Amino acid sequence: IRPPSDLAQISRRIWQPMKEEMTQSDAKASAMIACLKFIKNGVTCFASTHASGHKSIGRSLDETSSAIEEAGLRAFIGFEATESTTHAEGARGMKENVRFLEKIEKKRKSRVQGLVSLQSSSNSSDELLRHARRVSKRFGAPITIHAAESQMDPQIDLKEHGKRTVKRLYDLDLLSRNTVLFDCVNVNEDELELIKISEAGVSHNPQGNMLSGVGIAPVPQMLEKRIPVGLGNDGYFFNEFENLRSAYLIHKLNSQDPRTITPYQALKMATIDGARLYGMENELGSIEKGKLADLIIINPDSLPTPLRRENTLRHVINSARGCDVETVITDGRLLMHEKRVITLDEEDVIKKSNKSSKKIWNKLDSIKR
Repeated sequence: IRPPSDLAQISRRIWQPMKEEMTQSDAKASAMIACLKFIKNGVTCFASTHASGHKSIGRSLDETSSAIEEAGLRAFIGFEATESTTHAEGARGMKENVRFLEKIEKKRKSRVQGLVSLQSSSNSSDELLRHARRVSKRFGAPITIHAAESQMDPQIDLKEHGKRTVKRLYDLDLLSRNTVLFDCVNVNEDELELIKISEAGVSHNPQGNMLSGVGIAPVPQMLEKRIPVGLGNDGYFFNEFENLRSAYLIHKLNSQDPRTITPYQALKMATIDGARLYGMENELGSIEKGKLADLIIINPDSLPTPLRRENTLRHVINSARGCDVETVITDGRLLMHEKRVITLDEEDVIKKSNKSSKKIWNKLDSIKR
């Protein structure tokens, strides 16, 4: 494969062909390996937007949900609707979101909740965005959308709609406390103000943004404006301690100021503010009486110097690794104990993931890209 030179090429030559080859069994295998990696790296709750083509769009969220339930994790999931090829493709994606939300609505209690997912504004018509807003209001479900990830996104919106990305979403009434904007790398001061007054939140994906080479999101400015910022991986790299460390360090480099982003701010992005993005801050994100019993235990013996009350947080941010996690508990249930995953057969999950990925890559190798 010729190395893609920008996000547009990554999408066109890698992601799009890959998702077209995914079947429902591939969706299940993908979800299972993600859950395994999350557990082993100390993640108890996540949000995921599934993307696939016509081979798995029907009930693909059921396969993903089944994997999450089996693993014992907590999650918000949705199907990433897009009109990158046709308007009908976007309609099918929204139909899958509605179908799954209706199914979840009938359950009295579930650790897996639905959301309304859109790939990005640059491949969504005004009608698709309005439809997403209506569905979100009907079910009270969060909306997620990639916004201004690359310089290309606001340029496309400006050319085709006369407005930059965030202004377009704001004018369509898509921004609210129930909206999670992924990335927001290429946003200006006026757009940050619109995000603030609409009470929308932002998912910061530092390592995913580095991989795509799109830039660094203005997270320090977001935090100054008290915009809720949670930590995401955008499907890349499941060691959240490394991701947390990236969020802590990259803005110091970008600002050339070591005071930028404190350890506490970084921790909040990975915990309580991540919960806040999905309206769960009263149930998750901190260890408090009355909250759900989702927590992890880290072995302090692997840290380089003795722990004291005043240095614990800095040690976790600067030194802790996914392999230091000893125990993972979700909803009071042990998912991993003494570094052994209890809920999943690790060998079987890896075997199925390898089989699925090998099949897809063999298919892609036969396609001229």
